[in-house]
Amino acid sequence: MSDLYSSICISSVAATALKAANIAIPENIEKTNAVISALLQKKLGGKGVDRVVLYNPDAVALWVYQKYTDLFTDAALCSDLALPMLSVMPSVTPVCFASMYTGVMPDVHGIKKYEKPVLTTKTLFDYFIAAGKKAAIVSTDGDSISKIFLERNMEYFIYDTPEEVNKKALELIDEDRFDLIVIYNGNYDGTMHRHGPEATESLDALKMNIAFYSELVAKINSEWKNHSVFYGFCPDHGCHEIDGGCGSHGLDMEEDMNVIHFYGIKE
Repeated sequence: MSDLYSSICISSVAATALKAANIAIPENIEKTNAVISALLQKKLGGKGVDRVVLYNPDAVALWVYQKYTDLFTDAALCSDLALPMLSVMPSVTPVCFASMYTGVMPDVHGIKKYEKPVLTTKTLFDYFIAAGKKAAIVSTDGDSISKIFLERNMEYFIYDTPEEVNKKALELIDEDRFDLIVIYNGNYDGTMHRHGPEATESLDALKMNIAFYSELVAKINSEWKNHSVFYGFCPDHGCHEIDGGCGSHGLDMEEDMNVIHFYGIKE
């Protein structure tokens, strides 16, 4: 196995979303993603967006994108960029999303293993709220995103299934009440743990994630004609196959650490 890791960490997502919305970026968090910063400048000329929508499908590894690139066609076509990104260690869901939305490493935010305490570290949600903006999370019950960002002055829409989550997310676009919407789907992660990353059941779940992202972007374009929007497809960590044909993650290895993100800007 080679030692080739992506150079841009998922911890840059927080500062990048703040920059997109023209909200002050704290000095103590990871710097913005330079590629997206250049895209913002090119498309918006330094102006901020009105809305940020970030979709978090769990466990979509860069190697899966490289091997099954054609499955991602619709995601690529509705985005401006496809970027390889680097996860954090240990590469497990609550640790990764904590770093993604705080902009700091696990040693700073405090989640360093698979546990789901409510974060006391400031997050992207807190910075939006402090700027007078409205934020919402749409997630499945019991999953990390439905747990670690609680106890904030924002709205939480928690459901039993990804299908219900996705339906509500599209409704929120119609309602046009929130400046920041974060959406979580864990179906690929759950399926690949049981059947392996490349099993038919797992790839079907991934196809569902890609189809929803494409539908979400189409909804943004059709319903938010008067808004500029920064949006993304932002997995937390990758995955690898283990003995017995099942899937896993959590190690400091390419398969678990390298993920694929897509980003776009609606002017």
